[in-house]
Amino acid sequence: MTAGVNTIIYPVKDLDLAKALFKALLGTDPYADEPYYVGFKDAGQDVGLDPNGHAKGMTGPVPYWHVDDIRTTLAALLEAGAEALQDVHDVGGGRLIASVKDADGNLVGLLQDATG
Repeated sequence: MTAGVNTIIYPVKDLDLAKALFKALLGTDPYADEPYYVGFKDAGQDVGLDPNGHAKGMTGPVPYWHVDDIRTTLAALLEAGAEALQDVHDVGGGRLIASVKDADGNLVGLLQDATG
């Protein structure tokens, strides 16, 4: 079961330029501002900027589906023909992420918060 797409991550080459663009777009400062990730919140949506995204195989923005059980969901997607890009791992605070690529090359992210 999902709670929808509540997070989107953009791979960026110039973190400062991207941060300025999203600050202008969203009209707010980032809630997280680190050399490895900048995150904004707007209207219930998390928008992240990842300067290492291209190296991870991200070819454009990746929507992250918030799921109750990331391991079960990942296994179901792999069984349905998806290709694993990033196995389940903790990005801090118990938040787990993973990503796959579908048969058309679209990237699909999965996210499970510590509370499920």
